Amino acid sequence: MTTNIMIVGVGGQGTLLASRILGYVFEQRGFDVKISEVHGMSQRGGSVVTYVRFGEKVYSPIVSEGEADYILAFEKLEAGRYVRFLKEGGQIVTNTGRIDPMPVITGAAEYPEDVLDKLAAKGVKIDGIDAMAVAKEAGSEKAVNTVLLGRLSKYFEIPETEWTGAIDAVVKEKFREMNKKAFRMGREA
Repeated sequence: MTTNIMIVGVGGQGTLLASRILGYVFEQRGFDVKISEVHGMSQRGGSVVTYVRFGEKVYSPIVSEGEADYILAFEKLEAGRYVRFLKEGGQIVTNTGRIDPMPVITGAAEYPEDVLDKLAAKGVKIDGIDAMAVAKEAGSEKAVNTVLLGRLSKYFEIPETEWTGAIDAVVKEKFREMNKKAFRMGREA
């Protein structure tokens, strides 16, 4: 059996780092892990998607529509954009914060204020957290990714020490303590 996680966000939010931490945790547990990233206009704040798949044997790194067990959304509009990939009974863990996409910034479109409410009304399981506020409290707005990983970690029966060990292994030394603090705060929120 393969578990499929999609990480969706906006360029520069640390989706790739989050996928590396996830991959490390599951590899250390003996799973076959495949990670793949798909970029939109990530350098210009566009949508970024990363897939993390793990199981006894994983043959492809890609998650197809209706296959994601979890979607980790770094921005709530991204949760709505990629909900079609969530399998029935799957879980979205999302930042409740807002980052305006370019069409909204330029005035060509309006930001849909009630995107999470609409998803919940359709029966989608949503676990929302103001990850930006928690990240700021932890010491850096850039720690939204590890705050959300902390929240996602609650869905796996893996000790916190394995997660923080992955942060030690993957994150640059000068950012480790702040990221571990952000992870713990997300996990406990």
